[in-house]
Formats: sequence, structure tokens, C-alpha cells
Amino acid sequence: MSPDNHTAVSFERVSKSFGTKEVLHDVSFQVAAGEALCILGRSGTGKSVTLKLIIALLRPDAGKIWIEQDDITTLKTEGLSRVRRKMGFLFQDAALFDSLTLYENLALPLLRLTKKSQEEIDSSVDKVLRQVGLGADKKTMPSELSGGMRKRAGLARALVLEPKILLADEPSSGLDRITASEIDELLLQQKTERQTTVIVVTHDVHGARRVGDRFAVFDKGHLVAHGTAGEVQSSDNETARQLISLPC
Repeated sequence: MSPDNHTAVSFERVSKSFGTKEVLHDVSFQVAAGEALCILGRSGTGKSVTLKLIIALLRPDAGKIWIEQDDITTLKTEGLSRVRRKMGFLFQDAALFDSLTLYENLALPLLRLTKKSQEEIDSSVDKVLRQVGLGADKKTMPSELSGGMRKRAGLARALVLEPKILLADEPSSGLDRITASEIDELLLQQKTERQTTVIVVTHDVHGARRVGDRFAVFDKGHLVAHGTAGEVQSSDNETARQLISLPC
């Protein structure tokens, strides 16, 4: 049975292995439309794999994954392309094309995936660059950007198609506390002002507590806790309690 109209992402008993190593085991959870879910867990517990399953860069071995009303585990190339246009992905390394200017990096998906005119593309790029504080940098090459600026540029590219669902893999990784807080604020702004569904994989509990409405804690491929910060803190799973309560 498909999820209701208020559900953006739903996992139903999803498992994924690589060779003999099971990375996710029988995982089920839902993310409501407009909600921010932060996924926590130690390294190698299946967090980033979960994001790649959501955007269908990987396929599950078992279970169903729903993006709104679409079970993406059954979709072919054309259907997946349609669903992916609802999503933006902020990769851990920003994943910018080094040979293109910042403007060209953002304009490329608009040229390929929309029918916008050049004037509309220019307007969309300018708008999202201003939104992330890079309005004066559209002619800059990625190699000329600082780590924090690259992360904001990656976020801008993830937002340029106005996604309903935003996925972020370790958005504060490698950043100082002030710059990480700026990225957190941009994610929070996207959720509150545009009602975007946000799913964040992070080790940064401080940022997670700022951005997240709900939290999913993974341990050894199992979803061991899922709920509000208070619900995870009162979980009977010690790993979940420790991860949500780490000092900031």
C-alpha cells in the first residue's frame, strides 16, 4: 500500500548488502512532507547508503522505497528521472564540475532538465546564489572557493531545480563551527520558508539538534531508534542515547 499524501519518503523493510556484508537490515521509517530528518550513527552503519537508496543511486536487495506515491524500486529509467527531479542532493564533497564556473555549474541542470529560457535560467541561478550568500561569485571557478563556499555552492546547485526533497550528506564535514552553523541555517531556512523535506546524514549532533524535527539512529545496519530528540534520548538503546546526547 502506498503512503498517504503527507509522506515524502517511506522505507518498508529495506535491506542492502555488498557481497557478504549486510549494510542495512529490515529498515522501516517514514519522513513527513516538510519535515527534517537527521540520520545519526557511527561510520559504516548505513547512513550514506540510505541517502543513495532514496535517490536510487543504489537499489535495495529487499523492501520498498516510496518517494511520495512512487515505489522507486519498480521504476525504470524514465520513471526514475521524473522522481529524481523532485530531489536535490548535497554531496559531502560538493561535487562541483571544476572546469565550469559557479554560474555554469548551476545553469547546467536547468539547461538539461527544464525548458526555461536563458533569461529564466539567469534569474534562477542569480536567485539561488544570493540565497546562499554567493551572489557576487557566479564567475568564480570552484578551485577558487574556500571549503565553506564550496559547500554553499553545492547546496545552491542542489536547490536550483527547486526540489521538494533535499538530501544532504555530512553538510558540515570539514568546516569550522561558525561555517557549519551557516550551512545549518541555510538548511533550516529551506525547510521553514519553502516547506522542503530535508534529510541529513551527519555526525554533528549540534547541527542535527538545530535542524532536525526527528532523528533516525543506525547501528550495525539496524535502525535502533527513530523519533523526536526526546524520544531518542529516552530510548532503551544505549547507542542511540549516547549519539543524541553528545556534548556540543
